[in-house]
Amino acid sequence: SSAQNFRLSTPSTPTPLLIITPLHASHIQATVHCCKKHGLQLRIRSGGHDFEGLSYTTTYEVPFVVIDLLNLGSVRINVEKGTAWVESGATVGELYYEIAKRSRTLAFPAGIGHTVGVGGHLSGGGFGLLFRKYGLAADNVIDARLIDVKERILDRKSMGEDLFWAIRGGGGGSFGVVLAWKLKLVAVPAIVTVFTVSKTLEQNATKLVHRWQYIAHKLPKEIHMSIGISRVKSNENEKMTVQASFRAVFLGSIDELLPLMEEKFPQLGIVKEDCFEMGWAESNLYSTQFPIGVPLETLLNRNQVKSAIMVFVAYGGKMDEILETETPFPHRAGNLYSISYVVDWEEEENKNSEKFMSWVRRIQNYMTPYVSKSPREVYVNFRDLDTGTNEINDKENSHEQAKIWGIKYFKNNFDRLVHVKTMIDPENFFRHEQSVPPLPCLLKKGANSNSLGSL
Repeated sequence: SSAQNFRLSTPSTPTPLLIITPLHASHIQATVHCCKKHGLQLRIRSGGHDFEGLSYTTTYEVPFVVIDLLNLGSVRINVEKGTAWVESGATVGELYYEIAKRSRTLAFPAGIGHTVGVGGHLSGGGFGLLFRKYGLAADNVIDARLIDVKERILDRKSMGEDLFWAIRGGGGGSFGVVLAWKLKLVAVPAIVTVFTVSKTLEQNATKLVHRWQYIAHKLPKEIHMSIGISRVKSNENEKMTVQASFRAVFLGSIDELLPLMEEKFPQLGIVKEDCFEMGWAESNLYSTQFPIGVPLETLLNRNQVKSAIMVFVAYGGKMDEILETETPFPHRAGNLYSISYVVDWEEEENKNSEKFMSWVRRIQNYMTPYVSKSPREVYVNFRDLDTGTNEINDKENSHEQAKIWGIKYFKNNFDRLVHVKTMIDPENFFRHEQSVPPLPCLLKKGANSNSLGSL
């Protein structure tokens, strides 16, 4: 019922033998135990998005069980210490709502998609409005509680730094079930400023996008700037044209933003009437195209907005200062911006799903000459099975098979993830089509799987 991807909600979609909705950690431990005993695969769902549905279905056509963490969604904020404990079943919106209820000057640097599940989001890295100022969501995780393949509940100290490193960006479903995350909250002003300026091809959009590519990553860390490129009707003759919407969130007032934009990007022509002041939590709703003034409770809504769009998000700032090896997420210095290709449709349009998928693949292929090469980098939370998949039971070649997609997601961090997996889950119990595989040849009889020595 919580699946956002209607493409994977059809009568032919493989379904689980059981859906477990645990109320306590012991229910998860029991599920892991039973699945190991009976040879069942396990899928772990946080309740948000999953572009390829790996948290609730399978392409392998094998018997499987889903652990849906829907009931484990508590959020506990400690304003004095500037920290939060959030369970994996909460959404990003629920986290933001609880922070905003207690403080207008605290925030957390996760994504703008308020319907995204916290567990999967943090597992893959998580970038949003504050990542140029404070890094990724995963960069601001300071502890976690995880159930491993031996059914133990581990925290950062007992799991060790290598496993703690791996779960903060190495992708969900490979290392265990993360129950909860301890987050370091960050400071924001009580008032932030937002604007959106849209230009069509006839209004010089091409030159503005070209200019944006050269300056957006160099802007001050306090600005998050993106471009949404979509097809719209021209006002003049009702013909279709292309529109670029320049959207920004600035950690400061209108009076501080205007001279900055005049100095750095005068071509965009930002004026006071384009800008609106609001709280940080509200700016996340604004950034997902909700009308100004919608109640803060909208963050608690688990339904997403529909769209067909290509989105550029500027990097730079803090992202240039964090080493590629700091977490498994390697896409740091040298990246000017990321591009996501998005198409959504209603359930009744499933009969035309191939048409929509074809559009995404065509535009991605068209962009090949203009993006990163060797590898063409991909963000693991924008999971794409077209980049390659693991064989279901091919233990001998699983590493080489996985490296095809793994290098694109993790670059040189992939080998360290494999090392951690080999130590913590050598039998590859936690697995799916793009899970990190163990390396059988490195295992020795009687090896201590608790010892995760650093690479």
